[in-house]
Amino acid sequence: MSFRTRLHRSTSTLRLLSAALLLPLLAACSTGDGWRTASREPAGIAPEPESTPEAVIQVYGADAWGWRGFFAIHTWIAVKPSNAESYTVYEVIGWRERRGLPVLRISRDEPDRHWYGSRPELLLDRRGPGVDELIQQIDSAAKRYPWREEYRVFPGPNSNTFPAWVANQVPELGLELPFRAIGSSWAD
Repeated sequence: MSFRTRLHRSTSTLRLLSAALLLPLLAACSTGDGWRTASREPAGIAPEPESTPEAVIQVYGADAWGWRGFFAIHTWIAVKPSNAESYTVYEVIGWRERRGLPVLRISRDEPDRHWYGSRPELLLDRRGPGVDELIQQIDSAAKRYPWREEYRVFPGPNSNTFPAWVANQVPELGLELPFRAIGSSWAD
């Protein structure tokens, strides 16, 4: 048997073995009901606006939807100015592009919602004096975000590119995203 034949058989065997291992893993990553019924409930991490008069900035990350969650997280920024009655959430959502909407979403929302079934993790929590000024800078930076209409899962721009870009525009924020925030270095 020639070297080429042995190499071809070895490669074929490796591909079959990889598929046999990956298919059950990928199947286990999604529920039968899908993203439509996955939890979007608040996680109870963010302070209630009614009982928190101070300004708050929080950055969250949660496992990405489906099989991507094994490798990557989705990140977003939530802010509440002093004495505000609600939070504003800044995030990039890729499916909005397919609907002809800007991928950058800025709206009043629950700051710590589950990301389609995945519980968020608090990545940054800033409160008190000086935070109102940072919130103004975040809002200004968000409105200047150059890829508000563009989304690519890999290498970017994606949901992690946005908070990383804001962090570069507002270095006083002190935001450092984790390694699993794939796409966060796209704009560097």
